Amino acid sequence: MDKKELEQQIIANYQRDEGMMILVFAQWCANNGVDAQELYRQAYPQQAANPLLQQMVDLTVPKEESEEIPHETLLAVLSMFGNDDLAFVVSEEIERLKKAGK
Repeated sequence: MDKKELEQQIIANYQRDEGMMILVFAQWCANNGVDAQELYRQAYPQQAANPLLQQMVDLTVPKEESEEIPHETLLAVLSMFGNDDLAFVVSEEIERLKKAGK
């Protein structure tokens, strides 16, 4: 495998993993009755709509069909990808959910 092929494979793997991270975020939002697009806008107000986020929101299943995604798992996944701003907004939302008894 030459250098260009290796670079392309690394990029493809990162994009696939990033898609999974966004899907975990979107499903957590669906499971907790939270608007994924709105949380994303709060974290990144300077960015335009994220088409990959919309794709992943479209792939979510109803809460009843989904496995539970623990809050800590979502925060760890977001941190692993360096989404600190989104992790901060999610942390605030988790606190709001806990206060609401969810």
